[in-house]
Amino acid sequence: MAFLKNLVLALSSSLLALQAFAFDNGRNDNVAVYWGQNSYGATHPSDTANFQKTLSAYCQDNAIDAIPIAFMNVFFSIGGAPEINLSNICSSNSGVFPGTNLANCQFLAADIKACQARGKIVTLSMGGASGAATFTSDAQAQTFADTVWNLFLGGSSSTRPFGDAVLDGVDLDIEGGGSTGFAAFVARIRSHASGASKKYYVTAAPQCPFPDAFLGPVLNAVGFDAVYVQFYNNFCSVASGGSFNFADWDNWAKTQSPNRNVKIYIGAPASSTAAGSGFVDAATLGNLARTTRSQFSSFGGVMLWDASQAFANNRYDLAIKNALTSGRAAASSVAEHNAHAGTATVKSSSVKTASAAPAATKTSAAASSVKPSAIESAEAPHSSSKPVEQAPAKNSTEKADTDGARKFSRFFRL
Repeated sequence: MAFLKNLVLALSSSLLALQAFAFDNGRNDNVAVYWGQNSYGATHPSDTANFQKTLSAYCQDNAIDAIPIAFMNVFFSIGGAPEINLSNICSSNSGVFPGTNLANCQFLAADIKACQARGKIVTLSMGGASGAATFTSDAQAQTFADTVWNLFLGGSSSTRPFGDAVLDGVDLDIEGGGSTGFAAFVARIRSHASGASKKYYVTAAPQCPFPDAFLGPVLNAVGFDAVYVQFYNNFCSVASGGSFNFADWDNWAKTQSPNRNVKIYIGAPASSTAAGSGFVDAATLGNLARTTRSQFSSFGGVMLWDASQAFANNRYDLAIKNALTSGRAAASSVAEHNAHAGTATVKSSSVKTASAAPAATKTSAAASSVKPSAIESAEAPHSSSKPVEQAPAKNSTEKADTDGARKFSRFFRL
């Protein structure tokens, strides 16, 4: 009997630990960080040591809760299949499925599952700055939703880019081409997910001017779980003082969104080279995030562009997580990070409270840390030269694919 009692206690403890480890969209201290475009490498081509690493490298502690993989940047390519481009990690240059231009990145399956095992959600971000992510009708969008379900989510296909790994949802980062079909796309994904054994999430990354030119009609038509608003490269950035307009988005969440429980994130750049404008230091962003959270119940956390920039910038992501959690949770996060990564802790100045100032943005300067659409040449309005595309490789020390730079253009849509 004693053995059975101890077994029950052990199982109960394990269950509680798993529940505590799982992603909780209802929290107000989540940190979402985009991965896939090697933004740091695009702006620091000679600093190969800090180029984007493979996905699991960013899941070794509790700083990051959600990771949108960027990007599926072309919806309809060779053979009718989509394209994905993950810069120096994987793209069509590193191998495709026969008869398509769809990159075979199945080696990332283990990384994705490792991150999920640590309680993080890993989603697919669709769009980017290329403008090749569009639909002509609702019917086309619904059919494409079936394709995405089978290639990346709970369906089945012989050409799954991430093998047997099942992503946790989709993120819409639509920067051109209009809003046609996207509401129908989301509704179809929701339909597939309704009978699934796991939870799937749908998020979006509009720019801060309200309403967003492309995503505005979509956000009003179907329910989203979270909205990662890009508060940078615009007049309403986190660095704009009185023009920071989180209140507009909070009001939308409570009065217009089909899902009145939607969470709104402050989207910011993770370093000064991750955006054209709007970057603020971690202390300032942390203070702004806490102040915003105290005023608006829709606040869900902070979104950062991107993982490579955050890690190279003194673990900016960890500093923001600490600012949101503070106290014992923050201390344990730092300790765990040091134990796993063996790197220096975030400078104390980056986690201290600072006067509220707007947060940063997801774009990059010239060579681009802004969420780039990955395979075309850069279109950054402030870029002095066109980046040269490099062949992606699994080795994180190889030369960065500067396509990431193209994301820059999107952030200046006013």
